[in-house]
Amino acid sequence: MAAESGIPAPKPGQGEPIVFFDITLGGEPLGRIKMHLFSNTVPKTAENFRQFCTGEHKGPNGRPQGYKASKFHRVIKAFMIQGGDFLHADGTGTTSIYSLNGSFPDESFQHKHTCAGLLSMANSGPDTNGCQFFITCAPTPFLDGKHVVFGQVIEGMDVVRMIESTRTGGPGGRGSGDRPVLDSPRKLPKSNETRIEYEIHVIEMLKIAPIAALKEITLVDFGYISV
Repeated sequence: MAAESGIPAPKPGQGEPIVFFDITLGGEPLGRIKMHLFSNTVPKTAENFRQFCTGEHKGPNGRPQGYKASKFHRVIKAFMIQGGDFLHADGTGTTSIYSLNGSFPDESFQHKHTCAGLLSMANSGPDTNGCQFFITCAPTPFLDGKHVVFGQVIEGMDVVRMIESTRTGGPGGRGSGDRPVLDSPRKLPKSNETRIEYEIHVIEMLKIAPIAALKEITLVDFGYISV
């Protein structure tokens, strides 16, 4: 069931991929976020995300490259949680399966930011899509026509809400502020954004895909489910 989403979940036989993240904080598991990718309508965008989930894509050094052990580095309550910068973990890194410099064009704005739980591409302007993405925590229609929606959360919105609601503290670690309450907080973000240490582990997703090479990765095995 697509929690909090107005877009129907895929039905068996549609063939669109389903991927998932297992999320940890400080080494402790928070739960799983399962996502349906809209590969029929935005195939290039969905495939870029899928390959970074499975590690099929190889970086310049020939090693698998992707979201495993990356972070959700930016959180704005009642707006979105952002991740995908597996290069620098701070929002400055970008790449794609199509280009080493990270950019590929906006594919389609057919899907709108109508509800919480939608997957959309983070960018720095038109046609600058790369590896970074965000999950909406509320309807965000002001992003329509600017960011490409390419999937939705179908299970695990409770995990998204836990990330969204990360407790923050002021200068002394208490009260209102924008500093995440962490053992080792990173550089302070701007405004009401919080930068956090939620690690993304994409693991064992049972699939019919040629991903045997992923056994090189020592932390976890991963793949994807197709329905």
